[in-house]
Amino acid sequence: MTGKAAIHDVLKHVFLIEDDASMRATLTSLLEFLGYRVYPFASAIEFLKIPLHVAPAVVITDMRMPDMTGVELQAELIKRGREVPIIFISAESTVAQSITAMKQGAIEFLVKPFERDALLDAVIKALDIDANNMRSYVEQKAFEEHVKALAPRELEVLELLALGFSNAEIQEKLQISLYTAKQYKAQVMRKLHLRSLAQLIAFKKRAK
Repeated sequence: MTGKAAIHDVLKHVFLIEDDASMRATLTSLLEFLGYRVYPFASAIEFLKIPLHVAPAVVITDMRMPDMTGVELQAELIKRGREVPIIFISAESTVAQSITAMKQGAIEFLVKPFERDALLDAVIKALDIDANNMRSYVEQKAFEEHVKALAPRELEVLELLALGFSNAEIQEKLQISLYTAKQYKAQVMRKLHLRSLAQLIAFKKRAK
């Protein structure tokens, strides 16, 4: 997850982009009845004018629209740093479009007319993915803030731990006692609020 942090709340947000007014109204009514907060748009251009800073969220979009294709919209969202899960719906699309959409991270590609349950299953899956992505994003940002508070020697130890160095190897590399190496390791783990080296390595790999 990149870009601005989304605001996580108890609502589940569905951004619906469909140029067919009848289909847009039908899907909006269905999703609202099921408890989702729905934001309907007649075009991708209209949708792109609003900030997308809520989570969990999913975009349901027609693949073929007058102003922008679904794949172009997907690419624009990625460019803006909000890789929200997308469900594509379309009456007619090329195989190439479908492949591109899935490669860029689309959750589902539904061909009209589609079963209601197929759409709802895709929405549930997409919202779960976005919630998990947002959770990971928040945890990563917290890790990066904690790193800024480390002392210079602790930063050295952090780098070595991320490379898989053992206490003995840290002792040798930094020319300190084994006891001191263990103490630095414990301090780093405590200050970063981490429970395992696996967590540390994973966060460090994702850090910019």
